[in-house]
Parts: sequence; C-alpha cells; structure tokens
Amino acid sequence: MTPARLCGLFLVVLCGFSAWTLATVIPGGIGMLAAPGDSLTGILVRYNWLPRLVVSLLGGAGLALAGVLMQQTLRNPLAAPTTLGVVSGVHLALLLATLFAPWLLLYARGVVGFVGGAAAMGLVFALAWRRALAPTVVVLAGLVVNLYLGALVVVLLLFNQEALRGMMIWGAGSLAQNNWDGVFYLLPRVAIGAVAATALSRALALLDLDDVNAKNLGVSLQYLRAGALGVAVFVTSVVVVELGVIGFVGLAAPSIVRLAGARTLKARLAWAPLLGALLLAVTDQVLQLATHDSAALIPTGATTAALGAPLLLWLIPRLNMRRPVPQTMAEAPTARLHAPARLIAGLAVAAAVMVVIALFVGRGADGWSWPFQLPWDVTGAWRLPRVLAAGAAGLMLSLAGTIIQRVSGNPMASPEVLGISAGTAMGVLAVILLWPAAGTAIMLGAGIFGAFATLTLLVVLNARSDFEPERVLLTGISVLFLFDAISKIVLAGSDPRTQQLLAWMSGTTYYVDMPLALMVTALAVLGLLATRPLAAWLDLLPLGVPTARALGVNVTFSRLLLLAVVAVLTAGATLVVGPLSFVGLLAPHMARLLGLTRAREQLAGSVVIGALLMILADWVGRVILFPSEIPAGLVATLIGGSYFMWRLRRL
Repeated sequence: MTPARLCGLFLVVLCGFSAWTLATVIPGGIGMLAAPGDSLTGILVRYNWLPRLVVSLLGGAGLALAGVLMQQTLRNPLAAPTTLGVVSGVHLALLLATLFAPWLLLYARGVVGFVGGAAAMGLVFALAWRRALAPTVVVLAGLVVNLYLGALVVVLLLFNQEALRGMMIWGAGSLAQNNWDGVFYLLPRVAIGAVAATALSRALALLDLDDVNAKNLGVSLQYLRAGALGVAVFVTSVVVVELGVIGFVGLAAPSIVRLAGARTLKARLAWAPLLGALLLAVTDQVLQLATHDSAALIPTGATTAALGAPLLLWLIPRLNMRRPVPQTMAEAPTARLHAPARLIAGLAVAAAVMVVIALFVGRGADGWSWPFQLPWDVTGAWRLPRVLAAGAAGLMLSLAGTIIQRVSGNPMASPEVLGISAGTAMGVLAVILLWPAAGTAIMLGAGIFGAFATLTLLVVLNARSDFEPERVLLTGISVLFLFDAISKIVLAGSDPRTQQLLAWMSGTTYYVDMPLALMVTALAVLGLLATRPLAAWLDLLPLGVPTARALGVNVTFSRLLLLAVVAVLTAGATLVVGPLSFVGLLAPHMARLLGLTRAREQLAGSVVIGALLMILADWVGRVILFPSEIPAGLVATLIGGSYFMWRLRRL
C-alpha cells in the first residue's frame, strides 16, 4: 500500500469515527457543524470537540515531523522525540518551572520546554558520543535518560501532589479542550517548524550519503545537524507544552510511511506529518467513543505510547546497526581476589551495621533518635518489617542480576533493565485492579507469570541476532516503556487507590507489614539456597556454548532453569520495591570490581551488597527529607541510574 492510499484509508476511518463520536458522545452534534447555535450541544461542538480534533491533527503532525528530522539527521530509524529523551526533558522542565518559577509559564513556557528537551538530548549525545552515535547506543542512551528523568518526575509528583495534581493528567497526554487557544498556539509554531524543515530538506537529503561525500558536496554537517535537531526539539517542545506527553507518534508515522514506500526525504516530510496527524486524531476519537459512558479517564498520550511500544519491539530486530568496527560490551578482565572469604565477611559486617542503623537511628518529631534510644516495641513494630523487606528485595534483585549477566555475557543486563521487573509489575498491577481482594500469593503468581512472559519475549525477539547485547537491552527497555504507559493510564484515572499504586510503583516499603516481610525474606533465602548448587553452571556458561557443552553442561536446560529462578526472584522483589531500582545491575558490578570473579564468590558478594544498598536506600529515603519520604526504589533508581549512564558512557 502506497503512502497516499494509506493516508487516504486513515482519513476515511477518521471521518467515520468523527461522525460516530458526534452522534454518540454529543447527540445532535452533526447538525451543529452546519449551523452551530447557542445551545449546550452547539457550545460543546464548537469549543470542545472541534478544537480537540484540530489540536490532535496539529500535535500528531508536529511530532511526526520531528521524528522524520531526527531519523534523517542521525541516520537512525529508531530516533524519535520519545526514544531520544526529548519528551521527558520537556516534561521535567515544565514540572520544575511549575513548582519553582511559575511566572515563567506565563511568559516563556515554550522556552522552558525547549531548554528541557535540548538538555535531555545533549545528555543522550554525551553518553553515546564515544560510540560515534551508533544507532542502538543512541536509542539505548535515550531510553535510559527517559527512565532516569521519569524517576525524577515521580519524586516531584510524590512530594507535590496538590500542586501538581493537574499535571499528572497533562503528563499522560490529555487532548481535552474548552476553547481555541490550543489551536492558535500550535498552528503558527508547527507551521514555522514545517517551513524550516522544508528549507533544510535539500541539504538533509545529502545525509543519505556518507559524511565524506556529503562534505565534498559543500554541506557543513555540524551546522546542518544542529539546525535540524534544533527544529525537531522546537516542534516537540511546543506540542508537549500544549498537549502533554504524547508517546511514539514521532516514531510510528515516519516508520510506517517508510515501510509503505516513502524512500526519499521529501516524500517522508510530506507523508509522515499527514499520517501522524491522522494516527493521533483516530486514536483520540476512538478513546472518546470508548470512555463516553465511563467515569474513567484514559489519556490519549499514554494510549499512543502503549500502542507504540509494541511497534518499537517490532522494529528492533530490523534495526541496521552501522558500526565501522565490531565492538563488544564484554567487561575487561578483573584481577581475582586471593582472599574472597575475608572480603565477603567484611561486607556482611557492614550490612549488619547498616541493619542496626536502619533499626535504631532515625528522625522523629523530637529530632534524631540515636541507637537504643527508643524502645524495641516501637522500632520493632515500625522499622523491622521495612528493613527485612528492603534487604530481602535487594538480595533477590542482585542474585537475579548476577545470574542474568553471567548467563547472557552482557554486563549491562539486569532484571530492571531487561524489562523483567516491568513485566512482573504489569502482572501484579493487573491483579490489583481486576481482583482487589487477591492475596499476596496470587499477586506473586501473577508477577511470576509476567516475568516469564517478558523472558519469552526477549528470547523470541533476539534469538535470530544471537542475543546481541544492545538489541536485548533495547527490547527490555521497550517493555519498560509499555509499563510506563499503562501506569500513566492508571494513575490519571479516578481510582481511589492511585496514591498507594504510585507509592508501590516507586518502590516504597511504607505499606509492608510483618507477614509480607517474612514471606519475602523466606523467598529470598530459598532463592539463595536454590542458586548455590547451580554456581558451576554460572562458571561454565560464560565460556560459550561449545565449551560449556564439551564440559558436560546441558546448555538449554541450564539456561531455562536459571531463567526460571530469575523470574521467581524478580517477582518477589518487585512486590516490595517496584519495577525499577537498578540494584540488580549495580550489585553484581560492585562485586566483580572488588575482585569476586568466580560465580560462587560473586553471588555471595553481590547479595550482601544488594541487601546493603537497598537497606541504605530505604533508610536514606526515610530520614533525608523527614517527615516526607522518598521511596527506597526511587533512591536506588537515582543511584543505579547514574551508574548505568556512567557505564554506558564508558562503552
């Protein structure tokens, strides 16, 4: 199907759904289009439905235009405002301005959004510069920046819920309108972006050649790329400022028109904005039909992200990686420690000291409480379950991370980064929403099912590429984006459990009671005991399939069993600390850097470090901003995310 026919089909679909919406959502609205009056129906059509339709068309066109410019400039078919972190940068900048400089939003909200988006893209480029902006590394850096900035957004929302209550709905991408101001804001700015893109199109077309030939034809690559990306960030920022976070239209529309036959830049610049406009408008009309009899609010932006994440998963195996020299993500050899038992014992002592601090040191209404100042019936009742749960979750995540890294040979792998934690969280979230009375055992089972489903997806999508590390990471982070979109839809609704859900997804231990803490601790101990006999496999599997088989290892069975253990451990930890903490990435690395290279030694060291890190994160989150709390999962995310970006920068 050609781009023209495809757009024509979507136009027919849009007309049909629009007429259906007017007839269903606004009875009698079709007649008001021809002769709008002063009745309530006429007002709804003129100042709600029609402006909403127009801004959806403008917003979709602007994001698709930005996506075309980014893909052409970076020669990267996965580049888009969402995948490069621009949307998250604009989102965070606007939240900060709302809290600390609201006057800026009156006079320069577009400037605030542009600065935030440009800063996020600059961070992505800084992380990927050493790899010559290789396509997968750029997108991986962008997705990691998205996750990190998203964690900062959650921190702001947790501590400023009243001030940012309306921003939660806006952040999920609501297109609701009550006048034509949004149209008047977007129309000239998107038009300016389109004119600038057209002016740059002839020079940008030369980027289909390599850099040497483009320079020989008189193109200043540095200024051309800066100008094109500046236009893309500008258009993205104005759309996000007005409509909120709209996910994946900027990736979907350019990719679809390319697959439909729009090979040249001129054709993509013509057809992608049109298709993007129609995609967003059709999605919004369908949502209006689906929710007009319901009190629930389903934001259009989060819905497009939920639809776009599967598209990204579909595109990843088709990504053509352009790297001049084959490179590996394997770590440099680390010198083995001669006395590992002594180091592990020292780490265990440090963890024990941290447990004492977490139990007996804290802040209360009367200031700091020092060790043994408060009676045990106070500290034991309120602090012991949290310490047990945090330590057990850290142990399970670090154990799962060590197994994944050794089985895959990928030092950047972890349950959080590969999306296993997000798959677990989606299973748990489904049970919470559909079966509120379900017990912990049911939620654990749903979490294990979600983890297994994610692992199956990782295997299916990456088997043909022989589990290339960067593709595996992109697949996992795409699952994280799918969970993020679903969670935004849930949080933007009217569910009275929103606050508790937000706290759980951010990794708080506030709601943990003693039965749950004991269950998670027992699961952690069982996981540790079950993994100990499998340490020999973890020593042999990193040597490669032929070597492992020659030494008597059934590679397929051993991998499946180890991944099953990972699924159970991840599900148990996610129940406590949410889907993103990066402890599963950080603890195995720290153990290896300390010289614990053999599997059994690394397992022992990483579980102690993981428990120590999570107990520390929980304690810091409790005391640093008392009486407010930062959830342990968010503290660990900010620490582990920084480490992830540092590792990515050094690849």
